[in-house]
Amino acid sequence: MPGVVYSGGADARAFQVAERDVRSVLGEGAALFDLEIEGAKTVPVVVKEQQHHPVRGNLQHIDLQEVRLDEAIQAEVAIELEGTEVAPGVKGGGVLEHVTREVTVEALPTEIPDQIVADVSAMEVNDTLQLSALVVPEGVTLVADDPDEVTIATLSPPRVEEVVEPSVEEEAELVGEDGEAPAAEDGGEGDGDSGDSGGE
Repeated sequence: MPGVVYSGGADARAFQVAERDVRSVLGEGAALFDLEIEGAKTVPVVVKEQQHHPVRGNLQHIDLQEVRLDEAIQAEVAIELEGTEVAPGVKGGGVLEHVTREVTVEALPTEIPDQIVADVSAMEVNDTLQLSALVVPEGVTLVADDPDEVTIATLSPPRVEEVVEPSVEEEAELVGEDGEAPAAEDGGEGDGDSGDSGGE
């Protein structure tokens, strides 16, 4: 699989790597890792962009950004929900929706967290959890224009399936059908049947 590593001011360098190796590293969830291109020294990098196959979903290309360990950078970090099963609203049948799954943070490369945990254990029905309520590690800053406007999770009321009750007219029709059969057997005249229907 092809890849490119960018570094500030220097030329981008292309490389090739086994996709399974990349998946293994990315699967560990680390925001920062070391890249060693054959014939060059090891450099700290972060993922800049990934390109996946539109159908199969496998990784086809990866862009990496070389970083300095003493300079803050911005990176995307996954948000994980904690306490979903014990939230009062969920226990009461409410539906918890994870709205925002990633957030941009700014920190030194070595301080970028693998993930940020959002505690939803106290959420009731109709509650929302905003980005501003998240607790981030020291040295980490959330990057957002207005954290109060970014929704992380919502807890909606229980979804009730409507049970359609038959109307009075429908019930009358059902009764009429039962009553018409004997009338047809007794008289066999169409007029009598019509009269029964009209009476209902």
